[in-house]
Amino acid sequence: MGDVLAGFHAVWEFDTDSVLIRFERGIRKPKLFQALGERRIPYEALSSVEVTGGRRGTVVLHALPRPGADPLMEAADGQLKEDSDPYRLVLPAERETLAEYYADELRTVLGPDAKEPADRHLVAAPEPPLHFKAYDGKASFDGRSVAFRWFWTGASSAKWKCGDQSFTVGELAGVEWRSPEILNGYLRLLERGAHEPGTGEPDQDPAAVVFGLGYGLVHESLPFAAAVLQAVRAAEPEGDTPEGEPRRRTGDARRDPADIADRIRHLGELHGAGLLTDDEFSTKKAELLAEL
Repeated sequence: MGDVLAGFHAVWEFDTDSVLIRFERGIRKPKLFQALGERRIPYEALSSVEVTGGRRGTVVLHALPRPGADPLMEAADGQLKEDSDPYRLVLPAERETLAEYYADELRTVLGPDAKEPADRHLVAAPEPPLHFKAYDGKASFDGRSVAFRWFWTGASSAKWKCGDQSFTVGELAGVEWRSPEILNGYLRLLERGAHEPGTGEPDQDPAAVVFGLGYGLVHESLPFAAAVLQAVRAAEPEGDTPEGEPRRRTGDARRDPADIADRIRHLGELHGAGLLTDDEFSTKKAELLAEL
């Protein structure tokens, strides 16, 4: 089409085989849009297009992705608020005729399998490295593995007992994301070959981090979940871990001395503030030193 359509929070640039969505930055713009920056959506990734009335004198051009085509929307699993849906372009109501025109144009270029679920991801997830702070730990993803580093003040004793965690992409079967904007939000990694993947309370599960007020925010944790999910889907499946053989964990390998030193300094601060007893400080310090 070669046209450009500007809305309140984004600009859609139409090409011959895709639409490039450029999200605008600003204090009043949705933070998820700012985090995404821009996304190229192939027409074959769309299932339908509709125009609906919006709020306060607006109209919405809404493109609906095929199930399984976009790792971001697959991870979100219908939990995004309407204003945070990256497939909605909000326009002034007087541009309804223009919105209908572009909706008709998009409908003519939908792929032949538009009504069918996609057998692979067609839209790119945000690129790693990515990281965010959850309530009980820091999650990081470098494109090859996901790491959870527990916070002393937030992680449960069960997680501390297991130690910091590391999961290669090949070990994973999927990702489960529960929005921090609902009660008890979390991100859980679903392990390949686990007897009961995705069960148990997330605060006790070393394969999960839990959210909370100000932790695991949508614009941080959802792109993270999408990137991991895309990597998992693209990876060649690895065989299940042999029965009785423990999965690899960061705590089973030697740690970076700088990381150990940082953790000991943090423990010292907690001890100095009276949040740890002498025995607790000595025990945990010895455990960290033993990992060198």
